[in-house]
Amino acid sequence: MTRRKRILVVDDDESLRRITQMQLQEAGYDVCTAADGQQALAMVGDFAPALVITDLKMPGMSGMELLARLRSECPETMVIMITAYGTIQNAVEAMKAGAYDYITKPIDYDELVLVVDRALERQQLAEEVQNLRAVLNEKYGFENIIGHSKALLRVLNIAARVAPTDSTVLIQGETGTGKELLAKAIYHNSRRKNKPFVTINCGAIPKDLLESELFGHVKGSFTGAIANRRGKVEMADGGTLFLDEVGELPLELQVKLLRLLQQGEIEKVGGTKPAVVDVRVIAATHRNLQAMIENGAFREDLYYRLAVIPLEIPPLRERVEDIPELVQHLFLNARRRHGKPDLKLPPALLPYFTAYRWPGNVRELENVLERLVVLSVGGEVTVDDLPDFLRRQPPPQEAVVLDLPPHGISLENVERELILRALEKFNWNQTQAAEYLDISRRTLIYRMEKHGLRREQVQDTAADG
Repeated sequence: MTRRKRILVVDDDESLRRITQMQLQEAGYDVCTAADGQQALAMVGDFAPALVITDLKMPGMSGMELLARLRSECPETMVIMITAYGTIQNAVEAMKAGAYDYITKPIDYDELVLVVDRALERQQLAEEVQNLRAVLNEKYGFENIIGHSKALLRVLNIAARVAPTDSTVLIQGETGTGKELLAKAIYHNSRRKNKPFVTINCGAIPKDLLESELFGHVKGSFTGAIANRRGKVEMADGGTLFLDEVGELPLELQVKLLRLLQQGEIEKVGGTKPAVVDVRVIAATHRNLQAMIENGAFREDLYYRLAVIPLEIPPLRERVEDIPELVQHLFLNARRRHGKPDLKLPPALLPYFTAYRWPGNVRELENVLERLVVLSVGGEVTVDDLPDFLRRQPPPQEAVVLDLPPHGISLENVERELILRALEKFNWNQTQAAEYLDISRRTLIYRMEKHGLRREQVQDTAADG
C-alpha cells in the first residue's frame, strides 16, 4: 500500500507519544503528535491526518469525546483507540462510537503497525470506490451495483481501473449475480461508450445459427440466405461486444473467436475474404471454464485470450453484509414501479433475508421483493407475506452473549479464546479463520504467535488434560 500517509498521535504521556511517533515513522508514515484532545482538534485542519491514534483516558477532553468530534467534523478520518483499561466494555463502546480498532497498553508496536496498515488499506479502498462512484454516473455506472462488502469492492475496484482500457475482460459468477450489469458498467465508463454495445447470448441461439449470428453470412451461402447479412461482431465495430454465456460456444466457433481476439479478423459464413474489425470483447459465464478445459469442452488458448482481466463476482451468500442495502434499494425500486410509495418493509424482517442462502442471487432477491410489493394488501409487509422458504428458517441470533463476571475480566484471555475457537471451527485453516474474525491473515498469525497458539501445542495440552 502507499506509505507516507499522515497519522496524528494523541496522548498526555510525552514518552509514549515520542516512542509511538518514532515507531510509525520507521514504518514509513508521516506522524505528528498532540498532548490532548483540544490540541489535536486544532491540528486536524492543517495537518489533515488520515488516521488518529488516541489514548482513551486523558485529562480534559477524553478519547471518547475526541472520537465523537472527529466522527462529526472529519468522518473520513480513521480512529484507533489506546487504552490501559482493556475491558470488553471500553472496547465495545469505542467500536460502537466509530473507532476502527483498539490497542491495549503496554503497546506492542509490531501489532500497532499491523492495525494501522489494515485501517489505512480499508480507508484507501473505500476512498477509491467512492471517488469512482462519484465520477462514473452513467445509467449503468458502478454506483448502480449495490453493496459495500470487501468482496464486492475488490471486484468493482479492478473493473473501474480496467474500464478505460481496451483489455479483454472475462466476468465469471453464478446465475443472477449481475454479470451483464457489470459488463455494461465497464462499457459505459470506457473510451468506447459512444460506440455500439452489442450483446449475444451464446447459449440462447441454436448452434446451427450461431455462427451466422456472430459473424454474418453472404447471400446464397446456405438455404434461406437470400441476402448478405452483418453479424453481431460487425455491428459492434468500434465498440464493445458482450459475449454472454461464452462457455456455451461450440468448439468449432471457439477457433473463429480466437482468430478475432488474436488478429482482429472475422470471416462470414460462405465468405472468401476476411474482414478486419475493431471490437473490445467482454465475456461472461457461469460455467467453470477450467473444468471444461480439462474435459476438452473449451479451448485453453481461448481461455487465456479471454481472461486477460478475470473478474469473479461473489455470490450473494458470500456477501451477506450487502443484503440489507440491496433489500432497501430493490424494495424502493419495486414500490416505485408498482405505484405503492407508502408501503413499508419493517427492519425486523431483514434477518429473514440475511439468513437465506439465495441460490438465485440478486435476481432471486429482486423477484421476491417485487412479489411482496405486488401482493401485499396492507400498508406494511408482514412475516405472513414472506414466501414459505424464507419463513421456514428462523432468522439467526447474531448478538454475542457475554457473561461478564462481577470482578472484571481479562481482554487478553477473551481474545485468545475467540481466536482459538475460530481456528478450531475451521480446522485451523488460517485464511478462513481470519475472514470469520474480519481480520487479515497476517494479523491473525501475529496474534496466534502473541498468544502462543499452535495447533500441535493446543492438541498436546488437550491430550494431557
